[in-house]
Parts: sequence; structure tokens; C-alpha cells
Amino acid sequence: IIPNADGMLLLASQKGYGKRTPVEEFSVIGRGGQGVISMKLSERNGSLVGVAQVGSGFEVLLISDQGTMVRTRVDEVSTLGRNTQGVRLINLSEGESLVGLASFDEPELDELEGDAEAGAEDGSTVDSDTPALSAAPDSASQSTPDVLEGPDSD
Repeated sequence: IIPNADGMLLLASQKGYGKRTPVEEFSVIGRGGQGVISMKLSERNGSLVGVAQVGSGFEVLLISDQGTMVRTRVDEVSTLGRNTQGVRLINLSEGESLVGLASFDEPELDELEGDAEAGAEDGSTVDSDTPALSAAPDSASQSTPDVLEGPDSD
């Protein structure tokens, strides 16, 4: 992580707890240093799963080992100090654990409209006068039999 001076770090633990902590709370440790505590780990939290640098307007996607995915705004996660346990980020069922997180900056509406206009200039978008494709099969296509025959049928 290349630290942004006014940025925040989002930390998440195995049992679904996490927090935001300002980057400035982490001191630079030289060679031979012991490091710093970034999150207090306990039986309640489990081990640390991931850390992402986030900013205002970012969103985070939390992913469990059983396929549960939760998308939430980073601004809704509490800002806490380094040596704290954190707050609940995701509700996990018995035996389920958090395995990863991904953060991303939500694009603004103006950016989306700009991308659509840029696509129209290079011809990569579909014209609104183009007829839609029909999902119904036409008479020229092959049809499938109504009854499937097994290996024993003659």
C-alpha cells in the first residue's frame, strides 16, 4: 500500500469485524523495529483477513468462504484507533468466515455519462433505432424434441 497522507485504512477480520483507521496513526518503523498493532485480535474477531486503503465515497465488497457477498459504503464503517477490535461489517452464519475484501471508488454519474458519450463517438454503442433480437426461436432454427429418449429406448 502506498499511503495517502489523508487516507484511511479499512481492516477486516475473519469473523466479520472491521474498522477504518487514519493512515497518520501508523508511524514509520525503521529496520529492526517491532511493528505496530493495527487491530486488536481476539476470539471474537479471529485473524486479520485484509487491509485496503480507502477514501471518501469508496465502497467495499466483503466475501465469505460460502459465497456470501456484501457491498457497503466505506463511509458507514466506524473510524477507530489502531489498538481497537472494530465493529460488525458482515453477519456470518455458524461456521462461515470472511476470506477477502475488495475496495473500489464508486464512479460519479457524470463519469458514467462521459463514458457513454465517448463510446458513441467511437461507434461502440448500439443505436436506439436498431431492432432488438427476439428470444423466441424462428422457423428456420432447429427444434429440440419434446420427449428425450434414454439409452434403453428404441
